[in-house]
Amino acid sequence: TAGTWPVLGRFDLATPDPNAADATVRVRGMGLQISTPDGDVWRSAMIDAPIFAVSTPQAFYELLQSAPKGGEAMEAFIGRHPEFTAFANWAGTAPWTSSYAEDPFNSLNSFLFTDAGGTTRAVRWSLRPSATPVPIAPDELAKRGPNYLEQEIASRVAGAPQRWTMVVTVAEPGDVTADPSRAWPVGRRTVEVGTLVVNKVIAEPNGPCRDINFDPT
Repeated sequence: TAGTWPVLGRFDLATPDPNAADATVRVRGMGLQISTPDGDVWRSAMIDAPIFAVSTPQAFYELLQSAPKGGEAMEAFIGRHPEFTAFANWAGTAPWTSSYAEDPFNSLNSFLFTDAGGTTRAVRWSLRPSATPVPIAPDELAKRGPNYLEQEIASRVAGAPQRWTMVVTVAEPGDVTADPSRAWPVGRRTVEVGTLVVNKVIAEPNGPCRDINFDPT
């Protein structure tokens, strides 16, 4: 459907620690709320990882308990949830960037889209950046300050609007749709369905998205 709709969003680091420095958090996220012409809102929570760390909410709860303990606690956790290994491999090998504007953001959960003809398909969506990613080592990112990413995106958007293409990937029969830790095979049909344009950044304290729950489901 052609048109333009207002959005509110939040760039974030995937950590419960509000004081965490940029270079200490591997996963970044974007929460997004689209306001529709009929007065509804459509919310999404996305992360830059191509797969989620675990397959179920219960496993994620266990991860939050085990990760701070490290060592044997994490070894036992991985033994119970071997799917975590794929996520750990991504975290250990994928390049870091020095800007939210250079990051992709993925829904990971699957949703059902029904077209005007009544056909329903399972999909996942992603936001793919227009900005070219420039890799940076974590120690170099650390030298730029603990809140560099927040400062950089505000400065970048002040200079020019930043864009992401929203791409929907369509599942084929047999694709797993209830496990965000498993990627779909390469080559699945994709459809570009829109463009996100970020043209203003507002400081988070008392900002318009402070009290919004960007719900991944």
